[in-house]
Amino acid sequence: MFFSAIGFCVTATLVQAAGLRSFDIPADADGPAIHGMIWYPCAETPGEIHAGVFILSGVKDCPLAGNHLPLIADSHGQGGTFLVNHDTAETLADNGFIVAAINHPGDTAQDLSRSSGNLSIFVERPADIKRLIDFMIGASPFAAKIDQARIGFFGYSRGGYTGLVLLGANPDWAGAASNYCQQSQLPICKQILDRKYPSQPITHDPRIKAAVLVDPLVIFFSAESLAPLKAPVQLWASERGGYGVLLHDVAAVDANLLVAHEYRVVSNAGHMAFFLCPPALVQARSQLCVDEPGFDRVAFHAEFNADVLAFFRKWLVRPAE
Repeated sequence: MFFSAIGFCVTATLVQAAGLRSFDIPADADGPAIHGMIWYPCAETPGEIHAGVFILSGVKDCPLAGNHLPLIADSHGQGGTFLVNHDTAETLADNGFIVAAINHPGDTAQDLSRSSGNLSIFVERPADIKRLIDFMIGASPFAAKIDQARIGFFGYSRGGYTGLVLLGANPDWAGAASNYCQQSQLPICKQILDRKYPSQPITHDPRIKAAVLVDPLVIFFSAESLAPLKAPVQLWASERGGYGVLLHDVAAVDANLLVAHEYRVVSNAGHMAFFLCPPALVQARSQLCVDEPGFDRVAFHAEFNADVLAFFRKWLVRPAE
């Protein structure tokens, strides 16, 4: 995917919106520096924020409104950015959630150095999200406002893979992944077929109490991989798939998930339907923004965001709130 560098410019608008604040997690013994953004409840008049090719609704550095708020950690797909699912983050923030999203080092639009040819990125991604959660409930300026018992996760594409690992799944490199790679030319398949599996430990995070997994990359998981999952899941699949994600692979996850979960197949949708294309991206990379005849991406996102919000409300919001 292609996404431009980020720069802010605020102008007045009447659109419902959220507070936005960028942040940086310093490099340490656990990994490289991480850049990200937080969406959160804001009581001020919203504005229009230009961030590269994206147009966001919100107020930059608005004071946070609320206390004891649930946190959602957000993970983008291959070569994406933390802005890809900004409309979903805005919806959640408008309704009392804090959403923190990052650029995964080495697998983002600004840095593709580990995106396609290095299997270790599939170990590093879950570790990135653990570091994000550690930061949000530790050093971040919003730490005191977060209810640490109510942490959720949202992941799209490789971000969905990341979520399954965080919830307890272990990639089956020698089994499911190897079987898939017998018929695939993906660069990472050479490592798998040569049995050069990552040596780093896989990161699970039991602090995550509910997860939305959107068109996840699931080729590395067997039924046994998914057995340890305990947190409820909302699983989404595009009917037409693409970019390494196929409906029958996601359907197998649905069939093998033993935990409480919802499964939604989006008719006539391709893999890219899960993010909104601003006009600048339509011009620069139109192939990311073309849908099948009859599929209305904007209308779908209104329903998608409402369903994601309802799921997180069900599992992360106390009845009295």
